[in-house]
Amino acid sequence: MTDTLPTSTSPAQSTGKLLTALIVGGITAIFDTTIVAVGLHTLTDRLNAPIATIQWVSTGYLLALAVAIPFVSWAQARLGGKRLWLFALGFFVLGSILCACAWNAESLIAFRVVQGLGGGIMFPLMQTLAMQNVAPQAMARTMAIVSLPIALGPILGPVLGGVVLHWLDWHWLFLINVPLGVAGLILAFFFISKDRPHRDAHHQRLDLIGVVLLVPALAGLLYGLSNVHAEGGFSRADVLFPIIIGAVMLVAFTIWAMRRAGAALIDVRLLAQRSVRASSITLTFLGATLFASTFLLPLYFQTLRGADVLTAALLLIPQGVGTLLARLIAGKLVDAVGPRIVALVGFLVIAAATVPFALTGADASVWLLGIALFVRGFGLGVVLIPVMTVAYVDIRRDEMPHASAITRIVQQLGGAFGTALVAVVLTAVATQTDTQAGFQSAFWWTIAITIAAAIASVLLPSRRENL
Repeated sequence: MTDTLPTSTSPAQSTGKLLTALIVGGITAIFDTTIVAVGLHTLTDRLNAPIATIQWVSTGYLLALAVAIPFVSWAQARLGGKRLWLFALGFFVLGSILCACAWNAESLIAFRVVQGLGGGIMFPLMQTLAMQNVAPQAMARTMAIVSLPIALGPILGPVLGGVVLHWLDWHWLFLINVPLGVAGLILAFFFISKDRPHRDAHHQRLDLIGVVLLVPALAGLLYGLSNVHAEGGFSRADVLFPIIIGAVMLVAFTIWAMRRAGAALIDVRLLAQRSVRASSITLTFLGATLFASTFLLPLYFQTLRGADVLTAALLLIPQGVGTLLARLIAGKLVDAVGPRIVALVGFLVIAAATVPFALTGADASVWLLGIALFVRGFGLGVVLIPVMTVAYVDIRRDEMPHASAITRIVQQLGGAFGTALVAVVLTAVATQTDTQAGFQSAFWWTIAITIAAAIASVLLPSRRENL
């Protein structure tokens, strides 16, 4: 198997150098999605603001991430991948500096939106640039490398956040991004080959009707789901109305995009391709199980076991180690047995490794939980490769930006739904019985979501069928 690049790539382009530039720059935005979550209570005290206001530090960032994604395909065609990457990473670094200089909660929320807009462009663009510049037979191994930050972000982000808050001031939750971001800009300038904008891009106008339909749709769905954790759950007005309106507008956008064909903001016709459709469905469940556990595990160690932020962060390290080690073999496994088997077994491993958390309570052995987290992390590290790679195997190079946007959006929506669901279960059961029962029920629901992901993975192609 060779790593020779497609003819559309400059001869000077090096796969290794390209991936290095993407990972160093992209890891900042990916980690920042979760690193700040553990600091919300600290920010409440330091900025003298209620938790309802500080919650927007995370909510505003996630909403900005989502609304930026639909523009990436159009912007890449207009500017070229290298220029768009430099712009997005620079915008994110600027947002990080501004966040560290925030003087109150409102200014911090505004600057987090700046961060989120940069990160929202970087997430799908990182996948697109990697997949556009490798040979088809090297896609699985390349995805194993480029998706490493995506897999480690939700797992190690809370760990890094806990360490920062224990030893440093809250400003470093954001300043920590700056050195890596600057290094990423330098590497991107030298290691990402300059590509020309698409020849027809300057004649293609931005799909304004698509923007008016899709951006509020994503914002409404994510905003509604972000409010589910409060008292009343899914029955709250600020949950139901945004979700219903968002869903209606999403359907309207889909109808509009089908009529616009290739001129749509996002070409939803790609979902007719089995590879994109199977990947999108499975990624929805993967996002749900990944972010549900990211929400539950730190709370489990802090609330039920009484650990402080730093201890809870350190207890989560085995999961990150398992994920990291899985990347060494995941690409080879996909090449050997195909994406379907790898994803199916990986999801079942994740489900099995979550069972100890659903069966035990505050007195469970730390060693047992550590082993379970290591195995769970290994499963997470394995499943992401086949699920994400499949989306690109049957499509043209110029369609890859749209596939990246679709898969990123469904993963974001799945993650928001998974988090909302386990938050409701945790709160409801804990209120009726006790906290331990609440966590056990929430973990059982996480297991159920993971099994649903395993069932969805059967849709993926079997060995060598499409790879």
